[in-house]
This record gives sequence, C-alpha cells and structure tokens, in this order.
Amino acid sequence: MKTITVDLAAIGAAAKAAARRLSFLSTDAKNLALLGIADGLMASTGAILAANARDCEGAKAAGLSPAMLDRLLLDEQRLNGIANDVRAITALPDPVGETIESRRLPNGMEVGRVRVPLGVIGSIYESRPNVTIDIAALCIKSGNAAILRGGKESLHSNLALTAVVQRACGDAGLPDATVQYISDPDRALVGELLQLRGTIDLLIPRGGADLIRFVADNAAMPVVTGGIGVCHTYVDASADLEMACSVVYNAKVRRHTICNALDTLLVHRDVAPALLPRVAAALGGARVELRADPAALAILTAPGGAPEGTVAVPATPEDWGKEFLDLVAAVKVVDSLAEAMAHIDQYGSGHSEAIITEDYSAAERFLREVDAAAVYVNASTQFTDGGQFGLGAEVGISTQKMHARGPMGLRELTSYKWVVRGAGHIRPG
Repeated sequence: MKTITVDLAAIGAAAKAAARRLSFLSTDAKNLALLGIADGLMASTGAILAANARDCEGAKAAGLSPAMLDRLLLDEQRLNGIANDVRAITALPDPVGETIESRRLPNGMEVGRVRVPLGVIGSIYESRPNVTIDIAALCIKSGNAAILRGGKESLHSNLALTAVVQRACGDAGLPDATVQYISDPDRALVGELLQLRGTIDLLIPRGGADLIRFVADNAAMPVVTGGIGVCHTYVDASADLEMACSVVYNAKVRRHTICNALDTLLVHRDVAPALLPRVAAALGGARVELRADPAALAILTAPGGAPEGTVAVPATPEDWGKEFLDLVAAVKVVDSLAEAMAHIDQYGSGHSEAIITEDYSAAERFLREVDAAAVYVNASTQFTDGGQFGLGAEVGISTQKMHARGPMGLRELTSYKWVVRGAGHIRPG
C-alpha cells in the first residue's frame, strides 16, 4: 500500500492563516497579484504549452475521449484568453467590505450587512487546466485562500500554471499559502480532503457526474454542485427560422465539449417540416449526429428532408436527458410550448435552457416557468459563462439554489457579517 506523504492538515492550517490575512488585504495588493499572473502566463507561454503537450500525449495514450482531450488542450489563443480573463477581474469592483444594506433602528442603533470572504475554498476538478487559473484569480480578488486538486491527466499543466500564480502572489506580497496545489495523484487524498471540515469553508467539484456525486455524498463541508449540463433549445411556432438555425448551430457546434452546449433540440410541430431540413444541413456540415424521435426522423429521412450525408438515427430513451459532450444532438417534435417545458422539466439538469420565439407571451412564460440556473430567449446557451456574464471568470456553474446559482464569480465567493453600531445601547429586561 502506498503511503500518503502529503500533510493535508498542514496545508489546511496554512490556508486558514493565509485567509485571515487575505480577508483585509487591500484591493490594490490583490490586483497587483492578478496582473502579475496575467503577465506571467504570457511570459511562460512556452513552458506552459510544453507541459500541456506532455499531458495531452499521456491522455491520448490512456485513451481519453475526444471531449476530454479538447477540455485538456491549451494553445496560445486559449492561454491568451485566460490571461485576458484575469485582467478583466482586476477591473471588477472588490466585493469585500461592500455594504449590502444599512438601516437605523427606532432605538437609534445602526444595523447593516457587509460582505466578507468565505475563507478557504477547496476545489477538486478534472481535465481543464484553465480551472486552476480561474479559481485562483477569483479567490485572490475575493480575499479567499484556495486549495486545488486537479486530475492526474492535467498534472504537468496545472503545476506550470500554479507556479505562475504562486510567483505572482509572492511578488505582490500575498501570503505564501494563498493558492496551494495538491500534486500527489493518490486518490486516497480526495477522501481525506473531503473531511477537512473546519478548514475548508466551501468545496467546489468540477468534472463528470461521478466525481460530483462522490464529493456531494462524502464531503463534511458545504459543497456547490453543478457543471452537469443537459441543455435544451426549444424552437417555438412563431420563431424566426433563420435565427433559429443560427442559434442552434452555435449552441451545439461552437464548443461541443462544454457543459452549456446544446444536447436536445425541441421543435414545434408547425415549423418542424421547414426547420429541421435547414438545421440538418447546418449541423450535418459539422458532422453532428442527430438522434431523432419518430416525428423528426420521418421529416429528416423523407425525400428532400435532409442533405445527403446527414446522420439521422432513431433516438433511444437514454438519449433524453443525456449530456453528450460530443457532436451528437437529440431532436424531438412537440405540439406546444407546454409540452416542451414538460420535457425540460423531466429531463433538464437545471443548467441552461433556451426558447427561440417571436411571441412575447411565450417568451415570458418560458422565462417564468422553466426552472434552470440560466434561461434564454433568442440566444445561445453557450453564453452561460462567468466571463460572458461580466463576472471576469467563474469558479464553477452551480445548478443548485443554495447559496449560489449559475456562474459563480466574486460575489458568490463571499458571505456577510452583521455590523451593529450603538451608543451605549443595552437591551431592556
């Protein structure tokens, strides 16, 4: 049996001490560290991409799926985007110390609430090395310490990225333990990490359903669950079909390996004969396989129903409610908005759902009744992203309702404390 050599108790104690200092650190000091991270990413591009290439080679040899390989990959464009996201965080208001509310009571006391950091944020994640930078940067700006544990498939990338973060924090005068990375791939460490109640204030898992379920079932501290996206786009009877084709194509094809990509297309029966051949032509050009219900399949396989080369096969029961993370989409014809929403209610994961319509009342009903972290009218679900929502980046996308929902940015990494100002007040009898 392998002996675990990582002292998680010491890591946790160092993180708690760092969090205390970070909680009252100036905005300027935190921004200085963030700018150092962004500049360091650019200065270390060669080393980071070399480390990532090593990870990608190992992942291919291990037989990881194309979706996982895409999540793992870094290139100059992606790295530049990560650096720009970090710079964007520096421009955002610092939430720490923000007065949420303040009022004077009849007895003259002033009572208010002020934002404070959560403390120590732990994250266990898979594949995506950009998560290392996203969580580190948001934790720094929100005054939290971070303990990170990425997957073994991205180890070399994460170590290279963490080195940039830690160097920038040191140069800016932040505590040494502001961001710590657990590099030992021993899976037993995950179980031990999940028991650090009293040290880790919030745990954020990011990865597949199995990881998220395991963390939620075994963690001794609060957990934010999410990231699993079964996302629908419903094309209503009144939809602009050209717009619908454009939005559906973007939602599925722009990046098909992310959690906010389209999984199921729902189409009103009145527009299905006109829309589905056009959608099939667009998606077929991107090699998207369509798994269609009988009504949709009849349209797609009829003469002139879909261009030659379109892959359209019968849907199985398992295709509804499935997060494909691949060039695959389920297609279903529905008779009404109500039926579309009932399907979403049954099979959605609470992530991102969209309607394409020119009917104001249908749009408002969809927004009001569909229960998801993000609901859209006439827009691609691929916008569910911290950067796109103006948060700079995100530590994750929560599909639960406590304490945060949707993309989690700076404010979602804070709590509050009550601040009471008196003048010798005592509580009577």
